[in-house]
Amino acid sequence: MNSTNRTVVVTGIGATTPLGGDSASTWEGLLAGRSGARALDGERFAELPVRIAAVAAVDPGDVLPRPYARRLDRSAQFAVIAAREAWADAGFAAPAGEDEQVPPERVGTVIASGIGGVITLLDQYDVLKEKGVRRVSPHTVPMLMPNSPSANVGLEVNARAGVHTPVSACASGAEAIGYAVEMIRTGRADVVVAGGTEAAIHPLPVAAFANMMAMSKNNDDPQGASRPYDKGRDGFVLGEGAGVVVLESAEHAARRGARAYCEVLGQGLSADSHHIAQPEPTGRGVAAALRHLLESTDLKPSEVAHLNAHATSTPLGDVAEVKALRLVLGDDLDHIAISATKSMTGHLLGGAGGIETVATVLALYHRTAPPTINVDELDEEVDADIVRGEPRALPEGTIAAINNSFGFGGHNAVLAFRTV
Repeated sequence: MNSTNRTVVVTGIGATTPLGGDSASTWEGLLAGRSGARALDGERFAELPVRIAAVAAVDPGDVLPRPYARRLDRSAQFAVIAAREAWADAGFAAPAGEDEQVPPERVGTVIASGIGGVITLLDQYDVLKEKGVRRVSPHTVPMLMPNSPSANVGLEVNARAGVHTPVSACASGAEAIGYAVEMIRTGRADVVVAGGTEAAIHPLPVAAFANMMAMSKNNDDPQGASRPYDKGRDGFVLGEGAGVVVLESAEHAARRGARAYCEVLGQGLSADSHHIAQPEPTGRGVAAALRHLLESTDLKPSEVAHLNAHATSTPLGDVAEVKALRLVLGDDLDHIAISATKSMTGHLLGGAGGIETVATVLALYHRTAPPTINVDELDEEVDADIVRGEPRALPEGTIAAINNSFGFGGHNAVLAFRTV
């Protein structure tokens, strides 16, 4: 089954985000231009310089059975919920093996997290200090491991072809999907459940990001705080949740009569090697990832009609990304409708590439680009067509879309998709 030319398609999608507890409600929220950000309640956030975040619209504890949920960190809870939706959406009625459409040895999972079970780690340390060693949960290590979401999703679907966890900060979710594509193309698997998850809305990460000057301090207007490309942007809004897709070889999907949302063309990767937490200001590193994408696929810039930008709402990052796009795409950038969905979901760190892949897939499938909200005054350095105000219809015919994800450490990952 070894092949480097297998076509890969998306056959299932799932999400739980600040806009909704599933992919349909999340997509509805994106098209409506609704923000999921709100003020953070509770004493433990009261003294922080940042007191806003994009909290999940549906608490995972209200979805999963309580005994099961207590053995999972919040990040893994989100991943399991999104993966269950994606698996069912792909047409599987039971785990691999029980559902005779695919054997377990041909199924893999690649679910990423940038931080892992940080809430479990910090909360259990508080238990240790306040209540003593005997009260620390025996589930702590399996809960805090960064690979816990992928491992638990693997258990859900009975995946035996491989269970993997890329950890590349805010590029993690996109790298997971790219890795999954390669698993299918090289013949290791026929079906891979892939995406990203994150749950880091806790005083310590919030305080740390705030002290880095990375987050918006617009506490009085949570829903207007994430404003990519706006002249008044002052940092990102932290979000939580998960986005997961089921990837499948086109041949396998056709054999079982599955619907294909779109084709996954491939990925482009690079590293800035510039700064641990700041983007390379000229866009050189991002441009290298875009070139890698074009060189390793048959994608032509003229095909690209839509782009879901990384665009976190930081002063440096938003402009550097646009510079990179112009550097590689040239005049073709003028006909690409760009959406910055973090303006609504907040920034899910390692989960961003997952939910933004779901948004990109749905944009192609429905031929509609979601709007970017809160752009009151466009930064004059943003030389691109930003979808603002209302959703925009995408062209008929065969079109492609790109999803960008970049992370601390200089990680750059770009994914490309095409209509089928």
